[in-house]
Amino acid sequence: MSFDLTHLLHSASYAGIFGIVFAETGLLIGFFLPGDTLLITAGILAQQGSLSLAGVMLAVAAGAILGDSTGYALGRRFGPAIFQRPDSRLFRPEYVTRTRAFFERYGGLALTLAQFVPIVRTVAPTLAGVGQMPYPRFVTFNVIGVLLWAGAVPLLGYWLGGLVPHLDRYILLVVGAVVLLSLLAVGLELRKGRVARR
Repeated sequence: MSFDLTHLLHSASYAGIFGIVFAETGLLIGFFLPGDTLLITAGILAQQGSLSLAGVMLAVAAGAILGDSTGYALGRRFGPAIFQRPDSRLFRPEYVTRTRAFFERYGGLALTLAQFVPIVRTVAPTLAGVGQMPYPRFVTFNVIGVLLWAGAVPLLGYWLGGLVPHLDRYILLVVGAVVLLSLLAVGLELRKGRVARR
């Protein structure tokens, strides 16, 4: 996968980064796209001089912000109608109620942390739209999460690329470690929130 991504990034450059990130964050079918792998690989290539680190961060941030807003709009526009079907097994009406309650409880924190978790960052904006979260609230916390993600993950690839020779050969291991750390951080934050409310 790292070879394919390296070739893609050399040929499609910042437009490719923007397009993949937009599809991953804005379209529900984008959950299989290599978000974190892409960002770390782009950071490594920036360290090697093939890309600009600032350009990578800007392409990621623009793609994620526009993608997340698209996912939110799709969820807000089509979600309620889809989830009103009482006989549906996948789209039950009570899911809307649960989603709305979840974002009322964890809203800002959930959106900010969701950006660091694969699959979750794909569905969270759409669910925020389905749950009718006010857009100003959504976009505020979403942009915070996007800017942290778009800055931290490529920067990690850039730093590791200078530290470990031929890091692109081990990109899947690096991404796996990043995902595990992200899930651990999310779990700790949510647990802390539950303890504080008690």
